[in-house]
Amino acid sequence: MLNKPFEQFEIGETWTSHGRTITESDLVNFAGVSGDFFPLHMDSEYAKNTRFKQRIAHGMLVLSIGTGLLDMSPKTVVAFYGIEKLRFLQPTFIGDTIHLELRVTDLADKGNGTGVVTFQQKIKKQTGATVIAAEYKFLINTEGASEKSF
Repeated sequence: MLNKPFEQFEIGETWTSHGRTITESDLVNFAGVSGDFFPLHMDSEYAKNTRFKQRIAHGMLVLSIGTGLLDMSPKTVVAFYGIEKLRFLQPTFIGDTIHLELRVTDLADKGNGTGVVTFQQKIKKQTGATVIAAEYKFLINTEGASEKSF
């Protein structure tokens, strides 16, 4: 989806990624990198006594994996421009398979060889439930612009 110049995006355009299963290793590695060892993510005995009845993936882990599912080209993507209206709506468990759904909602030409593309992003799991919803913004090169434009 993020592999073409700004002018080729259209409002209403959609894209769906392939799936990615959340693993035990994902939680352990994310906890090590982030320092987030909250027991709901790391302690099975603690998690049994919560409303979820089992460990859940870190919301930021799921968001990060969702970002990794994007199809991005360094020739067109200048930078991640921002995220708004971020909501963690449902838990994601070890063994859930997530995918990303995007819809272009706004296009803003910056007039300097770049434009901002705004997407409504949903991360969904295999049940169809939306686990994360957000508005993503990317700074994208226009046709013929250098990847160094900003």
